[in-house]
Amino acid sequence: MRGRRDAPPLEHRRNRLRFGSLSEYTTGSPAAGGEREGRFVKRLVYTAIFGVVVGASALWLVGAALSAPVNVPVGAPPPDLRATVVHFPSDSQATIAAWYGAPPPGGPTVVLSHGVRGSRKQLSERAQFIRDAGYGVLLYDAQGHGESIGSNITFGFLEAHDAEAAVKFVRDRNPNSRVGFIGPSLGGASALLGERPLPVEALVLEAVYPTLKEAVVNRISIRLGSFLAPILSDLLLWQLEPRLGFDPFKLNPIDRIGRVTAPILLIAGSEDRHTPLEESRALFQAAAHPKDLWVVNGAAHQSFHRFAGPEYERRLLEFFHKHLGATADQHGHEADAE
Repeated sequence: MRGRRDAPPLEHRRNRLRFGSLSEYTTGSPAAGGEREGRFVKRLVYTAIFGVVVGASALWLVGAALSAPVNVPVGAPPPDLRATVVHFPSDSQATIAAWYGAPPPGGPTVVLSHGVRGSRKQLSERAQFIRDAGYGVLLYDAQGHGESIGSNITFGFLEAHDAEAAVKFVRDRNPNSRVGFIGPSLGGASALLGERPLPVEALVLEAVYPTLKEAVVNRISIRLGSFLAPILSDLLLWQLEPRLGFDPFKLNPIDRIGRVTAPILLIAGSEDRHTPLEESRALFQAAAHPKDLWVVNGAAHQSFHRFAGPEYERRLLEFFHKHLGATADQHGHEADAE
């Protein structure tokens, strides 16, 4: 009887066989605890590696998308522009497609260069009022844009060759003519990033970033906030050398603008978040004289011509008249005024 009373109940014995003792689950042996901890650390490491791989792959794909060419049909020029389709070679290895309206004999010509992911079509309204004032015009697609075939957008590295090729095209046809240049954003950066200063007599720069890193940081900040922008910008920029073959941290318009001897009109928007006003002022300070800065009050990163309209046209024509000389059309207006 004594032995039977001291024996554990049958159900308790079954539970011990099935689950083990309570002490084994509350404290556990050192070996079992170490094994569980090791498995946890291993899972943590694998998760971290997976996150890094996924993040790096995502950034690589973003970099590929941002540098992918944007080749689209552009077609014939507007009839009022009085221009024809032309093509010319560039040291970027692209054949550049353009619209060219020749000036009167000996008259000045203005070259127009579009922004990133754009085409010459976006410049047709600017070109029209310049053409109507009596200037010749050349609107071209940079390599990897519009109808100028290229393998990648290079943020000014190859596009600088296209700016040089455009100016050469104009000078070859009008050796004694003076040449002006208008470049918004990437178009303006392309005018500054060549191995030597662009050989023009007047240069208009619109919303041009001082450094490529600042341009990328600003654009990431607009979309994702400023906390991660510096880190993500470096991760994107570090791709460019293995992907495109140049050091993006040396592709800085602010380091080149001081070499320009032509008169500069730098235009900035007071509300521009892509190229904030303080960055435009820094670029302006780095430029040599003669130079002028026009801050377009209320304008963001946009077409200053569409925003400011008649004031934009007045200022640009005055600038070109001063530095390129009056066109036959302007001489006619001056004679009528007398």
